[in-house]
Amino acid sequence: MDKNRVYVFDTTLRDGEQVPGCQLTTVEKIEVAKKLEALGVDIIEAGFPISSPGDFQSVVEISKAISEPVICALTRANTKDIDAAAEALRFAKRGRIHTGIGSSDMHIKYKFNSTRDEILQRAVDAVKYARKFTDDVEFYAEDAGRADNEYLARMIEAVIAAGATTVNIPDTNGYCLPDQYGAKIKYLMDHVSNIDKAIISVHCHNDLGLATANTIAGIQNGARQVECTINGIGERAGNTSLEEVAMILKTHHALGYHTNINSKGIYEISNMVSTMMRMPVQPNKAIVGRNAFAHSSGIHQDGVLKHRENYEILNPEDVGINSNAIILTARSGRHALKHHLERLGYKIDKINLDEVYERFLVVADNKKEISDADLLQLMGDGDAKVYDDKGIKVTLLQVVCGDPLRPMATVKLLINGEEREASAAGNGPVNATINAIHAIIKDEIDLDEFSIQAMHGGSEDVSKVNMRVKHNGQSYYGFGYSTDIVNASVHAYVDALNKIY
Repeated sequence: MDKNRVYVFDTTLRDGEQVPGCQLTTVEKIEVAKKLEALGVDIIEAGFPISSPGDFQSVVEISKAISEPVICALTRANTKDIDAAAEALRFAKRGRIHTGIGSSDMHIKYKFNSTRDEILQRAVDAVKYARKFTDDVEFYAEDAGRADNEYLARMIEAVIAAGATTVNIPDTNGYCLPDQYGAKIKYLMDHVSNIDKAIISVHCHNDLGLATANTIAGIQNGARQVECTINGIGERAGNTSLEEVAMILKTHHALGYHTNINSKGIYEISNMVSTMMRMPVQPNKAIVGRNAFAHSSGIHQDGVLKHRENYEILNPEDVGINSNAIILTARSGRHALKHHLERLGYKIDKINLDEVYERFLVVADNKKEISDADLLQLMGDGDAKVYDDKGIKVTLLQVVCGDPLRPMATVKLLINGEEREASAAGNGPVNATINAIHAIIKDEIDLDEFSIQAMHGGSEDVSKVNMRVKHNGQSYYGFGYSTDIVNASVHAYVDALNKIY
């Protein structure tokens, strides 16, 4: 076995799905599982079969659909759970049973009302029983983060002797500090006599924001499997983020560890999971957040434009994002302004950049972000009316939708003074409207990002829509506001189109 290989165990479909309101259908789970397979995940924890008929069926169907990764099913330390898992995994090319029990004195006393010796015996019995169905058995010592190290070592040694091939040391409550968790893994490496017969796995929760740090500490001290989720979703504050661990190991070459993750697929699966589970990614989320590669500080913008690595340790393309974003605000400098003016076609050597920058600051002090329309006005290419005449303006929006009606939209656009009209159907009112706009402009434009946010709250609130579209490999942002979500979406899309054209 490659001593520096770190195996990636993804539990998005099990631990991640335990978030209230994030349950997926079996069909959706299969779609996510296939994307995880393409990403290069080694083990997919597909569900907890005994918990519900739906979870059982999902494990069955994912086992049928997936070829490369190991398919894992979770159980508690009892025969009924293990029987259900074994039955659900019967179609898996490579199946794993993940069984375990609490290891901290807190769990032993207050969860199981038992003793250390009794819990240890239950752990051994569960592993032995699971080995009757598969040679690949993982044991989890729940709440290991708060467990006594000497007792934990006894438990791990016993379950490895019973047949466990992977031992999971979870910081179930996200309690440990990185040095404490790393020391716990090292203690097991040094005090479990048969530790070389199993892989140590780390499963960290983010209650104190330390899940990723603890996971890396675990790897540095001997763990070779990481248990994580896409976007770090999971119970309470979530789990270790797959994308963070993968990119830390890829960026810090000196650590000497590697995974099989194809990082260029990270952004795509992040968006898929966010959409399917109805969990928007926070804008400042590491690696995949909307602002992860966006720069508004003048000093940072200048540095990035001169040499990307001045302020970006990651290349956005490495995680599947086409480029960074230079956003104009009152904090932006001359270099960023010059970048956007050149993008709009202005020849910088023919204008007084210092003079334009002074005018820019006056406008920027009164607006959060400066749009291309603002820059055109700033450059004396006319007021808003002139911009509308030269660009694209919505003159009519009519949408019909309902149940069982298929959404239909009719749109009229004023393009360079000429009015054009089209109608189209879609899978929703926004999709139908965008299809109608495409029928008018007849150009290749991809919608990369679409988010809706209520400004204050309530059904009568103003909605803010942010869109990012891609045209000829370049990304453009559009923004729209309205009490009508469809109307706000259309104006956001048209705002992006005006920036393109």
